[in-house]
Amino acid sequence: MEENIKQHFRPSEAPLIDQVADWISTAIAQYRPVLTSFLNPRQRYIAQTMVNREEDVKLASAGGWSGAEMQRLLFYPTYYQPQAADFELAVLEVNYPTKFIELHHRQIMGTLIGEGLERSAFGDILGADGRWQVVVTTAMAKYLRANVHHIGRAKIKWVPVDSTAVLHPVEDWVELATTVSSLRLDAVVAAGFNYSRNRAKQLVEHGLVRLNWETITRPDELVVKHDLISVRHGGRIRVDADNGLTRKNKEKIVLSVVHA
Repeated sequence: MEENIKQHFRPSEAPLIDQVADWISTAIAQYRPVLTSFLNPRQRYIAQTMVNREEDVKLASAGGWSGAEMQRLLFYPTYYQPQAADFELAVLEVNYPTKFIELHHRQIMGTLIGEGLERSAFGDILGADGRWQVVVTTAMAKYLRANVHHIGRAKIKWVPVDSTAVLHPVEDWVELATTVSSLRLDAVVAAGFNYSRNRAKQLVEHGLVRLNWETITRPDELVVKHDLISVRHGGRIRVDADNGLTRKNKEKIVLSVVHA
């Protein structure tokens, strides 16, 4: 199955396809649910595509709040009824002296990565009105509370948050239906933010653009549906649809854009 399905995805996504195939096989062979780390929307799309080809396994996901970008997946046999507790999620709020210090998303992300965590080890970082929360696994919550006491220069405490008190950030995504000469990363960035193609190309080459949370420095990297693009100081672009070619051979795409 993996070899057949790999032709529909990027070569770089082959390891994920192998991993998903293993999760599916385990759920079927051992007749039990299998829980994953946090996956981004593109990764979840691949997983769902593969599960749709199977009769004996289903897929559920959760990320701590209704709009979560990073979510854990649960592959489970058809007899099983997933429960919220199966996802082993916790939400921690950062308690810090807000009168004297201002924290930012990048600082919290940097602290977690600096602890040696892979991006798949934690979920969304939620911010609103100076408050910050992080979605983590229950095991990671214990580790952070016991071992991580600073973000930058700020002394902090991690405070568990009940599901009813989880922040729901509001992002002003704007839909944009447009055409591009190709699905190159620089072309899509230029279209999304109304940049010149040269400016978009330089942003990519200088390491200021991330594709699905990975820094990409190749302007000719092709984007596909469900990709999420982040541009430093620019904002984010979500690729919602690829509607084929115009009569002049331009790609018709639908993006959602949020400005920084």
